[in-house]
Amino acid sequence: MSRGIIIAGNESALLSAVEGEAARRGEQYAIASVPNRFSSGDGRPSVGAKAGTAESPPGRISLEWNPGRPISAHALVLAAENRLGTLGGAILVCEPPSGGQSAGDLNLADIEIMANDYIKGWLFLVKEIVTVYKERGKGSLALVYRETGDAADILGSAALAAFRSITRGVLAAPSDETCLAMGFSCADAGDETGFASFIFKQLEEAGQRGGGKLHKYGKSGFFK
Repeated sequence: MSRGIIIAGNESALLSAVEGEAARRGEQYAIASVPNRFSSGDGRPSVGAKAGTAESPPGRISLEWNPGRPISAHALVLAAENRLGTLGGAILVCEPPSGGQSAGDLNLADIEIMANDYIKGWLFLVKEIVTVYKERGKGSLALVYRETGDAADILGSAALAAFRSITRGVLAAPSDETCLAMGFSCADAGDETGFASFIFKQLEEAGQRGGGKLHKYGKSGFFK
């Protein structure tokens, strides 16, 4: 994969695994994580090593991102370009936390958070990344998510459905030589490391003809 990667997503085991794989491969990357701001969240700090600590990988650059603001998406991509020198790839990771509420008990603030952090934020960021690639000439965009079976989780299901739709829309767009877009999904929990390794392997092996595909990963060994 091209050097100069931005990794962005909500705090999760999957985001941590993707970052860990980037660090293991010696990639220079910038990371922006979004905490769980739902009222049912535990308020834990960002997943992964913090920039400036002994545990922080040498190539790691930590950046701030406020998903609900379009100016923040622009600033994030610009900062990643400036700090990395070039932006050759982007990996967007969606594993939304559970809202933990039934329809009648939905918190109005949580609905706003879901729309800002898990719908508007992704649209703003995808637009900025694709725009930069068109201006600079080329780049790769990986959209990564984990399928969940908890249909009763209204907020989490809505967030995942939005990201899935964005992924399909990006992949279905007319072929553009400036952006190699690939999708990655996984229905299994507990094999984040294997999934992350699979993502990077596919990105490394993909030529321009490898774009526009949704790759499904599973521990059973069947990949599509």
